[in-house]
Formats: sequence, structure tokens, C-alpha cells
Amino acid sequence: MKKVVYLSFICFLLGHTLLAQQKTVQLSDYPRWSSITQPVLSDDGNWFAYSLSPNGADDTLHIRNVINDQIERFPTGHMAVFSDDSKYFSYFTKPDKKEEEQLKKNKKTVYKTAHLMGLDFDKSISVIRAEEAKFTADGKYWAVKRSKAEDDKTTSKGTDLLIHNLESGAVLNIGNVSEFSFNKRGDMLAYLVDANEKNGNGVYHINLKTHIITLLDGDEAIYQHLAWDDVGIQRKDIVSKGRKLTVLKGNEVDTLTENPNALLVFTDLDKKPTKFELKINNEKLADHVISDNSKAYFIENGKAIWFGIKAQSPKIKMSKDTIANVDVWHWNDDRIQSVQMVRGSRDRKATKTAVFHFEDNQYVQLADENMDRLITSRHSRYKVGVDDKPYLSDINWGVTPSDLYRIDIKTGKKTKFAEEVNRALEISPDGKHYIYQKDSALWIYDLDKDQKHNVSRLAAVSFMDMDHPYPHEKPPYGVAGWSKDGRYVIVNHQYDLWLLAIDGSKAENLTRIGSKNEIRFRYENINTDEEWIDLSKPLMLNAYGEWTKKSGYYTVTKGNDPQPLIFEDAMVGSLHKARLADKVVFTKQTFNEFPNYHVSNIQFTSPKMITNANPHQHEYKWGSRKLVDYTNSRGIKLQGTLTLPADYEEGKQYPTIIYFYEKMSDRHHQYSMPVYDDRPHMSTYASNGYMVFMPDNVFEEGRPGTSALDGIISAANKLIESGYADKDNIGLQGHSWSGYQTSFILTLTDMFKCIVTGAPPTNLESFYNNIYGSSGTVHHGIMEIGQVRMGRGVTPWTHREIYQRENPMYHIQNINTPFLILHGTKDGAVDWSQGLELYNAARRMGKEVIFLSYPNEGHHLTNEANQKDFQTRMKAYFDHYLMDMPAPDWMVKGIPHLEKLYDKAE
Repeated sequence: MKKVVYLSFICFLLGHTLLAQQKTVQLSDYPRWSSITQPVLSDDGNWFAYSLSPNGADDTLHIRNVINDQIERFPTGHMAVFSDDSKYFSYFTKPDKKEEEQLKKNKKTVYKTAHLMGLDFDKSISVIRAEEAKFTADGKYWAVKRSKAEDDKTTSKGTDLLIHNLESGAVLNIGNVSEFSFNKRGDMLAYLVDANEKNGNGVYHINLKTHIITLLDGDEAIYQHLAWDDVGIQRKDIVSKGRKLTVLKGNEVDTLTENPNALLVFTDLDKKPTKFELKINNEKLADHVISDNSKAYFIENGKAIWFGIKAQSPKIKMSKDTIANVDVWHWNDDRIQSVQMVRGSRDRKATKTAVFHFEDNQYVQLADENMDRLITSRHSRYKVGVDDKPYLSDINWGVTPSDLYRIDIKTGKKTKFAEEVNRALEISPDGKHYIYQKDSALWIYDLDKDQKHNVSRLAAVSFMDMDHPYPHEKPPYGVAGWSKDGRYVIVNHQYDLWLLAIDGSKAENLTRIGSKNEIRFRYENINTDEEWIDLSKPLMLNAYGEWTKKSGYYTVTKGNDPQPLIFEDAMVGSLHKARLADKVVFTKQTFNEFPNYHVSNIQFTSPKMITNANPHQHEYKWGSRKLVDYTNSRGIKLQGTLTLPADYEEGKQYPTIIYFYEKMSDRHHQYSMPVYDDRPHMSTYASNGYMVFMPDNVFEEGRPGTSALDGIISAANKLIESGYADKDNIGLQGHSWSGYQTSFILTLTDMFKCIVTGAPPTNLESFYNNIYGSSGTVHHGIMEIGQVRMGRGVTPWTHREIYQRENPMYHIQNINTPFLILHGTKDGAVDWSQGLELYNAARRMGKEVIFLSYPNEGHHLTNEANQKDFQTRMKAYFDHYLMDMPAPDWMVKGIPHLEKLYDKAE
């Protein structure tokens, strides 16, 4: 008995000694943390490539053998690709960050180097000044196109193309190549030459079996936009493809806005090639040209070709001295001028889709000014057209209704089959059926029969997301796919997957147990070569517990309940399957555990961790997480995820930061990565003695601010009642939408010790008529039916009392809480003036406010120095008010503008 007591006491002492030796996470420690980027699994499942990306430092590419754990590392390596036969890999390197910064400072070009290496790591090939690199499908060839040399001042686009024969070691160097493309079979290569003064320009073809190079067409012209007839074709269907090629040929004409192009089509490239030249000779399209603003591609199994046309017009020489510069904003504009300005470059390049049928030499224009968008598919006769012109409005936010048409590509005839559809979903892989949402029902249109069916009518559940937070038609949960037998569309319910017969005759719950157990099941396509869902085979599902926050993967066969493969108290995801083996890689993360990759068989038995991005984490104090359930004053059940301090003692109350937006509890198992940005990181604050709570928040239409106030006060009270939070030392932090919420809460309660608000919409009345700088759209939509949720038709002049009630600017006089504002002067989402309005009003009223304005920053800070600066200032701000630490000088005295260059945040 004494031995047991002594042993327990020794373990107790060791545990406390280890804790005492651990450090707190500081901003200066952030460079030690790395993220994993660009993960790739070889087709045989034996090799895994990824880059480790440290904060503020250079990437290192890792190639790992998942069987024997051999690891090779390549500094500054990135964009790794394995050959399909899993014998080789290629990757790029670039100058390290220090050298890159110096090159940019000297206005020099930063070039990449392409590398090829066998997976025996015996020897390698490197190509400096590389632009792109590709393997053939059979892994026998590797081609690298080089970038133009910095001292090459010619206007031509061509550079060297190096083609490496990986069996013989031979290298073919072709000069002045502007584009190149392998067919999917990997036995042919096409390339375009664009040389100085167009000397030797043309389209060329190499038969990689015979090594014969053929000039398919040559001229003093510009060639561009190579496309094989196997584009968009699945691997299993490429046997008869890769024998046709199209390319655009033309020249610039100084007096015309558009190049008068011809479309060249080459066939029988495995035999004696034939050439067909297309030019628009249709009387109706006489003023149009085949545009180089869009690529052509084959349809109807190569019997037709699809391309973009554009109206020709004379080029007008503009004179700044004689032409006035004015923008006319008209009330009848379909799109407000600011949107037109942002879309100007795209709209100037917009084309209208046309098709040419080889069998009858017939041109057909499919799109026009009204219906300018077509949904591509493999249907040999019909396509779906979308026309949103009748419904364009400043009020639409996130979705614009459309009319849907069946387009006969033989005749151009348009048949409208649905009007004012808010949610046009997707087309079946064969292009024969189109599913869309109309009036809270799911409909399928049969393009062959010109019939539509309500396919959701027999289901006893709704497929609309009734919890969708915005006050407009609720969206569907989405489409998982289409059954291989052609009988069903598989759609998502809140928790389950349902089979809906495409003729509306049947509805069946495929997963059956989701609603009962509040587990959300979604189809996981682990075989990207398959475009249909084969219901005769087991299906992979990802699974998520709505209230438990467990996640993982299940398998299901039709007629049976889903069975768990892996389902844990963690965030399990990022699943990739090897194309030719039953091996998968996946990540698993918790607040304490970085999302490292694991490898296993497809049954997830005996998984093995194959990355270890941050092995040093054990040196630092780290907090823990627990779920907290509570209700707001309206009785709505809510959840939040509470980060406990590293050395948490039960019963002790801690300084607490509440960080929120909308639904946050889904982040319960999310790893807290110390990284430079403009948010508080839970790991850092927990390491330094804080609690951080991320609560869910729900909103009532017309009450965005008062709903937030209710939710956050309810969350804070729950923490106080549960004995977690020190009621006298609770702070808030929010950004953007939650920047508005924090700004509103600031004006109506003294419950919080201090508040940090970032990029906040602060004046709902001025914000209503403001414009997104990034898109040009006016804020009417987001205000009425979007995130702010005031309600359709609820404007500042029709519902003035509501706007004043929910507007922080009308309650400035109530502020008694110190607060800090962050805003970038180039914010394209919430104009900088919104932060300025709050600052000016609070300053006028003598409130304790500091405005951190970052020149040339957008909605989020992107400059690393600015990110570090704000992280430091925010931490100091919370430390002063919640931890009673001394305030730095910038908080006490501010910083005169003339002293700005000499100030440091720390």
C-alpha cells in the first residue's frame, strides 16, 4: 500500500514539474508553427507528398514512403505531382524568402525551377526558369515549358519546351512554344509556336510512339487555345479519344476591337491528319467573329464544336482632351454603375456561345443578350440555358432568380421550362436531367421528354435548410449525386441522404438513422474517376454529430443502416483515396492536436500518423476545450465551445474573452494554430491564463443588434453561473459582421470590461446605401434579406424606428466601456468610414476609444508586419483591462503622427 502511495506522489510531482517547465505561447513563438499544404497521395498509395509551411518562413517539401517511413526533404519545394505509374515525382522550388524579397526590391523577376526525381531518389533533373511541368498519363514523358528570360524584350510569347523521355533519357528541346498539351492517353503532344516576327508560327503535333513531328498549320498568324477532344472525358472513356484537336488562329487588326479568327479542327491525328477551317459565314452572324476570349471544345462525341462569338466593331481612338469623362448613373440601369465598373473587364470580354455541326456544316447561336449562360453537359441534343435578366435587382443577395430553358443545339430553339427559380442546382452526368428548387420543392426536368416532376413530394421530410439564417427562400441542403442505374437523384436532408426517383414515383431514406441520432451524413466520393453513384456497392459517408461534435466516416449499402468505420471525439476529414489501391489518408484534429495526416486501409483499421508538423508543442502550456449548453432569453437551445486555461483549476474564475460571429460551436475540435492574422488565437490566450468562449448566436428578423445582445449576455451569464468566468473581467472580440454586433453591444450594456471590434458596420443608415468596393454592389440586399436580416422592404425611411433601435450610432451616449477599433483604409467589404464614424462619435462624447487604422489594408490584414502589430496591440489591450497589467504608452498617450515611423507595437 505504501508503494502505491509513494508512486502516486512521485507521478504527481513529475506532472507538476513538467507543467512548471512548460512555456506560455508568445507572438515571438509563432514562427515555430507550421501548416501542411498541397497534400498528394500517389496512385499506388505508397507515397505521400506535402509541404510544411512555417509562419513567415520557407516551405519544405516532404516525400514520405508510407510503408517504410522513409522521408526526403526539399527546401522551398512545393506543388509536388506524382506520375500515374508512381515511379516519379516532380516539384518546383523558388528562391528563399530573403532572396525573393531582394529580387522584388530590385524589380527583378522571381523564377521557379522545376525538378524531376525518381522515387528511388537516385538522380534528378532540374530545369531553371520553369513556368509549367506535366507528365503524360503513362508516366513515360515529362515536359517543362520555360518562362521568358528577363532580358528577352520581344513581344512573342514562345519559350523553350523541354520534353524528357523517362525511359531513354533523351531530351527534345523545342523553341518558341507558347502552349502545349498532352492528350489524356499520353501518346500525343500538341504545341503552338509563337516566335519573334511570327517566324515559324503554327500548330504542331508529335506522335510520342513514332516520335514524328508534324506541322498541322503554319502561317504568320497568332495561334492560341489548344483543346483535345478528350477534355472532360472520364479515364474509362478515353480509348477512342485524343485523336482530334482544335486551335484558334488569327491576327490583330489595329482598326478593329476583335481579332478576326478562324477555328482550326484537326482529325485523324493517329493516321493522316486532316484540317477543317471554320469561319463565321452565317448571314445572321455576319457582324460577329469567333472570339479569343473563350476556348472552344468538342461536344456530341466530336460531331460538333462549341465556341464563343463576339460582335465586331471598329476601334475608336479616345482623346482625353476632346471627350468628357462622366459616368451616368441611371435609375433604369439593370446593374448599378459601380457593379458595371467592377465587371467592366469581364463584361468587355464576354462572349455568346455558338456551336458548329460538322455533319451538316451548320452554325447555331445558342446564347444571346438575354440568355447568356449555358450549363455544359454531355447531352448530344439539348443544353440548359439560364436567364436572370428579368430579376436583376439591388435587393438580391447571394442568389438571383432565373428562368430556365431547354436549348436545342441543332436548331437553337429555346423552350422555357421553369420561371423565377432561386436555386438552380445541377445537371446529371449524361445531361438528360436537371434538378432545381421551386417553391420549397425539388423538381427534375427531363430534357428528352420535355417533362418535369416534383421529386420531393413523397418524402415526409423537407430538403430545405429551415435553419438557414437569412430571411429569403430557404436553400436546399444540396445534391449528393445521381445513381448509376439512372433511376434516382441522391439529395441531402438535414441529417440523412434520400433517394428520389427522377420521375417522382418514389422517395427512400438511404441512411435511415441520421435524424434519430442527430448525425449528419454526407456522401464522400473517394473515387474521382466515377461520376455516378453505384448503389449496388458500399458508399463512403462522412458523418458529424450535431450536438456531440464527433466526426468521422461510415459506410452504407442500400437497404441497411450505416456502419461506423471511424467516429471519434475529434474533427476527422480531408479524406483522399489512392486511385489504384485501397489506401486512404485523412486528418484528425482537436483543439490540442494539430491536423496531421494518417494513412490506413479503406476500413480505417490500424491508422498510422505520417506527418508531425509541430512536435515542439509539448514544450508549451496548452489549454483544453469543453462544450457548454445554454439557452437565450427566447428559449432557443444553443451551444458554445469553451477554451479552458492551460493550468485550469476547477472552481476558479478566470478572465474571459468571448469571440463570436454566428454559429461557432462547430469549431469545437478545430486546432488553434498560432498564426499571424487579425483574430485572437485560443491557444495563445489559454496558454496565458485566459478563458475563451465561442458561442452560437441566432438572430431574429429585424433585430440583428438586440438578438446579438441577448445571445452574448446569455452566453456570458452561463459562464458566470457555471463558475468559469470572472464576471468583472470579461471582454468581447468580433470582426466584420460580429464587428457590428460588438459595436451594438458596446452601447447597451456595461457588462463587459473592454471590447475589440474589427472592420465594423457601425451606422446601419449610412451602411444601407453604401457600396461593396470589391464587387460594386449596393448594401440593400445584405441589409434586408442577407446577413443583417432587417427584412425585405425594411428600409431606413420606411422603418426608421427599427433602424434607430438597431443602430449603434443612436446609442453612443450610453457607452461606458473602453473599446478598440481595427479597420483597413482599403476595406472593400465594410468601408473604412464606418469605423471612422464610430470613432468620431465616441470621441465627440468623450468616450474611451482607440482607432487602429491600417493604411492600404483590406477587410482583413494581409501584411505580416501589420498582423504582428495588431496581434501585439490586441493582446496588450486585453492584458491591461482583463489581467490588470500596465498599459503601454500607445494606449495611454496615443501616437502623434510625426512620431509614427518610430513607434513599435511592443
